[in-house]
Amino acid sequence: MSEPNHIPSIFNDVLGPVMRGPSSSHSAAANRIGRLCRNLVEGDLRRAVIEYDPNGSLVTTHKSQGTDMGLYGGFLGWEPDDPRLPEHAKHTKAAGLEIEVRYESYGATHPNNYKISVEGVNGSHHMIQAISTGGGMIEVTEIDGTPVAMGGDFFETLVYLDEESNARAVLDDLGRELVYESGEVCTGKTALLRFSMVEDPGEEAVAAIRGNTHVIDFRLLKPVLPIMSRKDLTVPFQRVETMLAFNEGKDLALWELALEYESARGGISKEAVLEKGRAILHLMEDAVRTGLAGTDYADRILPCQSVTFVERQAEGKLIPGDVMNQIIAYVSAILEVKSSMGVIVAAPTAGSCGAMPGSMLAVADSLGVDEDGKIHALLVAGLIGVFIATHATFAAEVGGCMAECGSGAGMAAAAMVGLANGSLEQQLAAASVALQNSFGMTCDPVANRVEAPCLGKNVLAGSNAFACANMALADYKHLIPLDEVIHAMNKVAGAIPHELCCTAKGGLSITPTSKAIERKLNAV
Repeated sequence: MSEPNHIPSIFNDVLGPVMRGPSSSHSAAANRIGRLCRNLVEGDLRRAVIEYDPNGSLVTTHKSQGTDMGLYGGFLGWEPDDPRLPEHAKHTKAAGLEIEVRYESYGATHPNNYKISVEGVNGSHHMIQAISTGGGMIEVTEIDGTPVAMGGDFFETLVYLDEESNARAVLDDLGRELVYESGEVCTGKTALLRFSMVEDPGEEAVAAIRGNTHVIDFRLLKPVLPIMSRKDLTVPFQRVETMLAFNEGKDLALWELALEYESARGGISKEAVLEKGRAILHLMEDAVRTGLAGTDYADRILPCQSVTFVERQAEGKLIPGDVMNQIIAYVSAILEVKSSMGVIVAAPTAGSCGAMPGSMLAVADSLGVDEDGKIHALLVAGLIGVFIATHATFAAEVGGCMAECGSGAGMAAAAMVGLANGSLEQQLAAASVALQNSFGMTCDPVANRVEAPCLGKNVLAGSNAFACANMALADYKHLIPLDEVIHAMNKVAGAIPHELCCTAKGGLSITPTSKAIERKLNAV
């Protein structure tokens, strides 16, 4: 089996982004695309024309699932967790930014395709096409009519050439002056060179570019991901099978294997990996505390419910559930923070941000696990997510809620077994069964909002993970190896009808009550 070209990072693809908004595929990914548009025009935008293909998901979801908020915030230069994002419309108007949204069929092949023409206040005009691939990850596929493939994890220097230039010769000339990871001639409507760098090219490089007589313009696109890429990037393994082979004679725990992977992927020390995990953990714990203290936000479907749940539990009015009730409370709290535009960690997505973090933290707190133990559990969850991101998808627009809450369940189950000091084999077994139990989950949000049935499915994912963790600890047989389960999961994703993949065109999304709620929200 050949390995995919994209090599996921735990902190790029799985435990992140840190963000506000209902959907990482829409809010955070759109924000990253918007910031790249800002780089293209070298600062403030005057006008943007956004085209969404009706065959995709964005025509029906861009207003209600946070695409507008994320994208326009990106146009303004904000990060995905900026506190001003909920009031983006006011700030966009104040900045004098004109935005036009068009629904045009232009043959988009991905459900999350953005086609954006931008004009800067300096008069520059550019066009970009990009896709949201799930969990806040993006790929830029075209710039100014020329195909490219950019993930946002490099400083990308784009050099525009005159029509008389020999592109290969200019590439070689500039290549002697620049420190870059890769350089290529991009062939399309525009004569374009692309240099990918791990650092800002600096003044000398800029001078070399400006000094070439065939260069008519250039742009620097800054990275939008926390973990950078580099030339000849390799990782010790990309599948469970090769991970187990790598571990022969080493007997590393699964969290230690995650350290090995992310250190190699990011080119950073293992200590740095642990500290990044610590920062992510603190944000997740903050979300639980914030949610349980009570949240309030006018523009949402569901009220604050986690506080009532905890009160009823204390009053003895709930069916005793011990850890299970703790899972429900924690998962609900995080989802309520998300729906009130608070800061959450999309792990692996915003739509499933409560499933793994909430259930993992509930189990950890019930077991009295210390901070280091929780970080180790997060790394376990992150590594399981890496295998899914490598060979399947986190995008509900591609794989339904199986891709989001199903993935969260598999990640959480392995993490829980780790918290209980289970073996590496038991952790993999738990992830396998939890994913098996999630095949075919639809994504059909009520009123086109990422609240219901999302809350219930996050709780379902947490309870699935909890059950599978205990089954694995009792050595229940999982039968199908995790690699094969992930491969099958990806096949199922391809078979789920488009209408049931976060397009608001099927399932609960089109019930009379859902449509009535949507009309009421739109009338406000």
